[in-house]
Amino acid sequence: MTHKLALIGFGGVGQGFVNILREKFVELHVKHQLSFQVVSISDLYKGSLHHPDGLDLDLVMASIRETGTLEHYPDQPDLVRGLSSLETIEQTNAHSIVEMTFTDVLTGQPAIDHCIRAFANKRNVVMTNKGPVALAYETLSKQARENGVRWLFEGAVMSGTPALRLPQTTLVGNEITEIKGILNGTTNYMLMRMEDGLDYETALEEAQKLGYAEADPTADVEGFDVMYKVLILANVVLGFPLKPADVHREGISSLTPTQIEEAKAEQKRWKLIGSIQKTGEGVKASVRPEKLALDDPLAGVSGAMNAITYSCDLSGPITLVGAGAGIKETGFAVLIDLIQIERDYL
Repeated sequence: MTHKLALIGFGGVGQGFVNILREKFVELHVKHQLSFQVVSISDLYKGSLHHPDGLDLDLVMASIRETGTLEHYPDQPDLVRGLSSLETIEQTNAHSIVEMTFTDVLTGQPAIDHCIRAFANKRNVVMTNKGPVALAYETLSKQARENGVRWLFEGAVMSGTPALRLPQTTLVGNEITEIKGILNGTTNYMLMRMEDGLDYETALEEAQKLGYAEADPTADVEGFDVMYKVLILANVVLGFPLKPADVHREGISSLTPTQIEEAKAEQKRWKLIGSIQKTGEGVKASVRPEKLALDDPLAGVSGAMNAITYSCDLSGPITLVGAGAGIKETGFAVLIDLIQIERDYL
């Protein structure tokens, strides 16, 4: 059966995902017997399209290249333009909603409302947004179960690197007692450059020029981005319903060149670490700069890469290293979630 998709939000990740579908169509169909068809795209700024028999993705991308919008997609019988995101979720024939809007991490909106509406209309949701998973995991998981649909979000923690799927599948049977990781590429790059001798301000400016840091870098450098990922890991992997107030958070903006040099003299290296530990009283969670010994697997992770270590009672510590961001990588995270839905239905 062809798996029909509605894309909500069509920025870099959405376009990257469409390009993956174009590039991998034959391989997915022939090698894996998978068929995905985009029937709807709805974007607040680029416009919206729906055709019940599927959109021509080559023409979609041609319109984006020409105008930056969907307005040059050719008219044809049964083509519908102008549906809002909620109308697209409610009225189209998509089996799954791929939610890729820009979402406020403080409120989780509009993605939370998109999930609620999709579940009520018996549609699966795949998303890359952190906010809804970090802030409303229990509520949304319950609604998805009650409506008999799936809600997957691999890309919310480490993009296309399977930081969630690894503990949920391959490591099943272990008790995971601690999770700690480098979950923000911007700060990891900055700390590497500060170890090279740059001060904080120069390292930040360089990260911004390279596109790693936003014009307002607060979410990265003050640890908010990592905090939301810690919340996701606590809720999803360990089953502890932590809230933002439960996580001790410190960023890297107060680290000084003196502290960097002191760590080097001690044969250690500063990393911004998101950590969750099981204790006798429950779970202790934090985001803070930590000095790691050079033989710690996380200490050797350089540049904008991410890494995560799961401490397991049977298999011992397992460290996963990979890209934590990127258009193609995040588009791949969407694809692997959709493939998981298909395989679960077999």
